[in-house]
Amino acid sequence: MRCLILKFLCFLVIIFGILNNSFSQAIELTGAGATFPQPVILAWAYQYYKQTKVKINYQGIGSGGGIRQAQERIVDFGASDKPLTSEELRKYNLVQFPDIIGAVVITYNLPGSKDFLLNLDHKAICDIYLGKIKNWNDPYLKKLNPKVNLPDLPIIVVRRSDASGTSWLFTTYLSKACSEWKEKVGAGTAVNWPVGIGAKGNPGVTNYVKQNIGTIGYVEFIYAKQNNLPMANLLNADGTAFVKPSIKSMQAAASNAKWEIEKNFFVDLTYQPGKNSYPITGASYILIPLDNPKAKEVTKFFKWAFEKGDKIAENLYYIPLPDKLVHLIYKYWEKYKIAP
Repeated sequence: MRCLILKFLCFLVIIFGILNNSFSQAIELTGAGATFPQPVILAWAYQYYKQTKVKINYQGIGSGGGIRQAQERIVDFGASDKPLTSEELRKYNLVQFPDIIGAVVITYNLPGSKDFLLNLDHKAICDIYLGKIKNWNDPYLKKLNPKVNLPDLPIIVVRRSDASGTSWLFTTYLSKACSEWKEKVGAGTAVNWPVGIGAKGNPGVTNYVKQNIGTIGYVEFIYAKQNNLPMANLLNADGTAFVKPSIKSMQAAASNAKWEIEKNFFVDLTYQPGKNSYPITGASYILIPLDNPKAKEVTKFFKWAFEKGDKIAENLYYIPLPDKLVHLIYKYWEKYKIAP
């Protein structure tokens, strides 16, 4: 009898050990970077956990932080709205692929601004962010918006304080569209801003604009949508029409993009030609260290997102990747032996 009890106790110890070990080995992934895709990554992660019990922790710290943390192996994956060159990827033994397409919009807070949409061209935006246009009733702004009673208010310029892929998209657009901006400031995740109040992340810029009359700022489309902020219509690259930021106008800008495995999907979607192309469209990218033992778990998560997360993305006003691009990404993963 005593022998049977001892055998039973040994059996329980073994079972408890197996269960305890399985719990201790539960998969958990960490990611950090761009605030641009943060809402959709968090939404995907929530549903993925419900289905797989794999936990994904993602922090929106800006694209610069995401690039740095991926380079330094602090996270399992980084996210950046500024794609890295093939040389940069080789230097840090990283791979990259797009995960979502969105846009940067110009938002503002004026008396009665929910009742009208401003028309802005590249010259107006450039001059505002260079500090040359200082007042909302400036003659040039009135010329672009003859039917709007623009107030006699100083323009409070808001921009990002952190290294940001959203800033990269915005300043890349300005550098293409405005020669003076290109010469004096240039493009980058962080630049020497001539004017403006700095705010951290898309949420920081959104909140500052939302709470202060007379402000203008640039944020990712979803942040303006979720906070019911107005978004300016921007003159297209052809100079023929003011284009409203929308899923349709972002798709128009992305339609002619040439995605190539050989270039690690490096594509710039800003200031694309076409009557209906929104000029500050961009893709967000995922960075994975090739020596990360969890690399295949990361690609497994994004494979699930590409195949089951499109509706989630659309509900958050993002554009899911086209099927052709998704299949190219799968081939890219196979090339680097990180396919799930």
